[in-house]
Amino acid sequence: MSIPVLTAVAWPYANGPRHIGHVSGFGVPSDVFSRYQRMVGNRVLMVSGTDEHGTPIQVQADAEGTTPRELVDRYSRVIQDDLVGLGLSYDLFTRTSTDNHHRVTQDLFTALWNNGYVRTEKTLGAISPSTGRTLPDRYVEGTCPICGYPSARGDQCDNCGNQLDPADLINPHSRINGETPQFVETEHLLFDLPAFSKSLASWLDTRTHWRPNVLNFSKRLAEDLKPRAISRDLDWGVRIPLEGWRDAPMKRFYVWFDAVIGYLSASVEWAARTGDADAWKQWWCDPEAQAYYFMGKDNITFHSVMWPAFLLGQNGEGDRVGEVGSFGHLNLPTEVVSSEFLTMSGSKFSTSRGTVIYVGDFLRDFGPDALRYFISVAGPENQDTDFTWDEFVRRTNFELANEWGNLVNRSVSMAAKNVGAVPEPSAPDPADEALLAQSRAAFATVGDHLARSRFKQAIGEAMRVVGEANAYLSHQEPWKRKDDPARRDTILHTALQVVQDANTLLTPFLPHAAQKVHEALGGTGVWAEQPHREDAGTSGELGTSHSVLTGDYAHEQARWESTPIPVGRPLARPTPLFAKLDPSLGETGPSWAPIQTGE
Repeated sequence: MSIPVLTAVAWPYANGPRHIGHVSGFGVPSDVFSRYQRMVGNRVLMVSGTDEHGTPIQVQADAEGTTPRELVDRYSRVIQDDLVGLGLSYDLFTRTSTDNHHRVTQDLFTALWNNGYVRTEKTLGAISPSTGRTLPDRYVEGTCPICGYPSARGDQCDNCGNQLDPADLINPHSRINGETPQFVETEHLLFDLPAFSKSLASWLDTRTHWRPNVLNFSKRLAEDLKPRAISRDLDWGVRIPLEGWRDAPMKRFYVWFDAVIGYLSASVEWAARTGDADAWKQWWCDPEAQAYYFMGKDNITFHSVMWPAFLLGQNGEGDRVGEVGSFGHLNLPTEVVSSEFLTMSGSKFSTSRGTVIYVGDFLRDFGPDALRYFISVAGPENQDTDFTWDEFVRRTNFELANEWGNLVNRSVSMAAKNVGAVPEPSAPDPADEALLAQSRAAFATVGDHLARSRFKQAIGEAMRVVGEANAYLSHQEPWKRKDDPARRDTILHTALQVVQDANTLLTPFLPHAAQKVHEALGGTGVWAEQPHREDAGTSGELGTSHSVLTGDYAHEQARWESTPIPVGRPLARPTPLFAKLDPSLGETGPSWAPIQTGE
């Protein structure tokens, strides 16, 4: 039975191009999952966009001598280019600076306010003495008062995981220029997170299928909830729809508050674009719908605690209950799928330290599927993983090119040379039947792993079929069967059937290559659809135009099943599927890459 599946993908911040560490957390895993869900027949809505508000945008704009609007317009387009190039199949990738997003944020806030889950309070805010602007919590660093970690942020300690306020830090300083911030009293809106302690704990107890690292971390956070500020002294962001706040020149919602609401606002925008303004409700209000949220581990807090609390508050289901808001009863996350960090030389990717490999550079030199394959088979799914050029070259040459590419090339080439089409098989041998049975059985095994977001295990099982097919061809030696064309053709037909099956199994991981294999096997039309950019008209407080990423995935042919390859379909000699990389690249990487040092 077809079910609605929401794929909610973390919103990349529009203050610069994305690096491969970013897309290993939010990008590739979410697309692999979504493509699989579409192939099994589920109704997928994959949404996200660029996160464009907050002090960090203002700080970056100042550093580049431009305005926040000009900055986010430029980097939103750069990020869109990277995500299209990578083949991430968004139904809608939009922006938080749209009128629609502002309106949805304000409406959801109103529900929280009406239910009594937000209050005003005078608090101490960190101010930059040199600029007079609010310093965002994460731009203040100091020693954690709980565990003594010397590089704790003003919102959270990455060492012990506890939530913090900048004023809690010992010896706080600004990450921007090192100055000691001033703490001044200012009125802000506080979200009463402790009012959800019981409801969050009860809900988390039902999430037994989550990855252990996500569930355990979330439960620890839920044990010590504190009120969180959701407003900031800033003139760049979503206005606050309250009397006395609505027209205040320096009061906006805190960027983390409006960003998570983007999943809902993007769904509402997508529905409006289809002509059915209520279409989003089948993914948000249908009890049978499922919702999966994809991100890196530094965003777990906002998706497993903060966002569920907002949804509970909007639904009137916090510890103090309340009325259901204007959006109706909204579903909580089915699962929060968090990846660990992709590192380099043992450290996180860092633009400021020059330890960074940008997606655009990578795609230009190596194409999308080599990166998608590496992230899927060797990425940081359950633990931090170090990227090395040597490992990337090895995986590309020996697994993609030698194993998968070679299987496709020699199977199709021999059939094209000897028959000119897909051969007709005769009575199969036990070896043929055994390989075909293994290939068919892989759909259940790989599919189960993909449904559970176990991407490494899934692609490992798919590549196991590839390995068995290569071994089968080497053992059966169809090139030596000139005197027995019936047996030769049966072997080649078996190999081509398994190539088609393996291509289907690998389609979620390697959609660009999958299209080429489909065509090499004589197929026509779109096998795996790719996203594209569309103009979305004028929007936003300043009335600027914006573009979105979208795609029509309903007409693609890829389905999660083994289908008989048509006998007699014409075949031609294929071009190589993957180009081998120069082994010397593994020592230093390309000329533009940062120098990779040992530990």
